Amino acid sequence: AGATAVIAVNFTHPIETVKTRMQVGNFNFSQMMKNEGVLALWKGINAAWLREMSYTTVKLGGYAPIRDAIGAGDKNSPFALKFLAGSLSGSIGSVMGNPFDVLKTQLMANTEKVSLAKVVGNMIHGQGISGFFRGIQANIMRACVLNGTKMACYDAIKGKVSASTGMARTDIKCQFLASLAAGFFMTCTVSPFDMLRTRLMNQPTDAKIYNGFVDAATKIARKEGPMAFYRGFFPIW
Repeated sequence: AGATAVIAVNFTHPIETVKTRMQVGNFNFSQMMKNEGVLALWKGINAAWLREMSYTTVKLGGYAPIRDAIGAGDKNSPFALKFLAGSLSGSIGSVMGNPFDVLKTQLMANTEKVSLAKVVGNMIHGQGISGFFRGIQANIMRACVLNGTKMACYDAIKGKVSASTGMARTDIKCQFLASLAAGFFMTCTVSPFDMLRTRLMNQPTDAKIYNGFVDAATKIARKEGPMAFYRGFFPIW
């Protein structure tokens, strides 16, 4: 799972970069291309590789064993149990991947040329090891909602598609339709947490704009309105 994700992230990273820029402030794609060039879309790709090796390996690789361990392996198992299995594997993975998430976010949001080593050095100097666990609350909640919704909806929708169309659950068309629908429902639930995570992780290395998850949510809602939590909706989907 981790090896596949490391390969896939090379193709999805530009979308992630655009999403992150949309979440941190006013974003103009044309201006980004003019000032930073097309390679700016791959800023932070080295941190993204490390993130996939840790977070995704546990998130995807751990889902089936956890699902089976809590008795949710049968195709007719309750949705709630499948959601719990996805939430648990996602939460464990998010803790392991949080340092790389912080580095990736800092690099993607930076409009200047900056190396991974420099961001690591600035973080250690400014906040120590604890700086790499910025936004951990939002990241765990995001992982619970994302993985729980995605994996549970995917399993449930794939069963519905198979039953209504006669397609086998292993049919690529059935899997594609289930993935498309599950991705939409996942985006609806995860966008606010993703937005909060990005804002918390992208704070200056030598300062704090937000005093945690609740403070960030309150300040963003008050200053930018509730729809701010859905910036980057389409790139996330």
